[in-house]
Amino acid sequence: MLLIGGLIVVVLGCVIAQPSCRHNRESDMRVNPEDLAGHVSVLAEQFVPRSYDNSENLGKCADYIAEQFRASGGAVSRQPYDTASRTYENVIVTFAGRRDSRIVVGAHYDSCGDTPGADDNASGVAGLIELARLLGGASHEHTIELVAYCTEEPPFFASPNMGSAHHAARLKKQGVEVVAMMALEMIGYFTDEPRSQKYPFGLLYLFYPSRGNFLAIVGNMGQRPLARRVKRAMKGATDLPVYSALIPSVVPGVDFSDHRNYWAEGYPAVMITDTAFLRNPGYHGLDDTPDTLDYERMADVVVCVHEAVIALDE
Repeated sequence: MLLIGGLIVVVLGCVIAQPSCRHNRESDMRVNPEDLAGHVSVLAEQFVPRSYDNSENLGKCADYIAEQFRASGGAVSRQPYDTASRTYENVIVTFAGRRDSRIVVGAHYDSCGDTPGADDNASGVAGLIELARLLGGASHEHTIELVAYCTEEPPFFASPNMGSAHHAARLKKQGVEVVAMMALEMIGYFTDEPRSQKYPFGLLYLFYPSRGNFLAIVGNMGQRPLARRVKRAMKGATDLPVYSALIPSVVPGVDFSDHRNYWAEGYPAVMITDTAFLRNPGYHGLDDTPDTLDYERMADVVVCVHEAVIALDE
């Protein structure tokens, strides 16, 4: 029985964690941590609060993101959408490829209530801006679309009025093939403190670190091919450890970001994250401030995401 139990654990670990010995050479790409810190500071200190009911700050955020996207050389556009109370908008930068099929990378720029939202999700938006800079001027096989979404947080989360729901639905209506979607959801909080990493159930401690010092690629069981490709592209690109987790959608947290709306349209999608509330004690609180983030490792995240985009584009 002990042997059988051990085999079950091994098989389960292979299914969930996708262990791999692949290790790429270090990426030539570089991201300046100070630039990331600057973006986070603007969003999480100047434009606060940026919740659904603060139209002025959300507008300032959208303008700032559009300005930064334009500096990358891509084509910048906005996608307005109406809710019962008001109009919101997604901000998009597009790098045209030889094909109209898309690789989408997204991050939401609204925050929860009156919180600063430095990690959630100014970090993801800052990463998106710097990713645009890395992609600008290069040629691409697929069209690459970077999207800053609004209305991801309550009361719109899990509703048809999430910004990502509107974007995914538009792609589907237009008949656009989506090769892959990656949602950048909290990518700035890292710690080497012992037992700083939590998991939804204890068995996962057998497969993942107990210190919150790694990047996670998260998807449901249907995202196995995409998660494998993304992980293989990221591993070794920087010194940052990269893990993947394929977990049934019924487990809380697996669909807690914008990727959920691409699943709903039948598109392959994963979440790129520092694991959010499973690591960051400031999640959805007033302590989620810019000074709590690790911009060196956050820069590594952006480089890893760039390598994944390039691998998916090949």
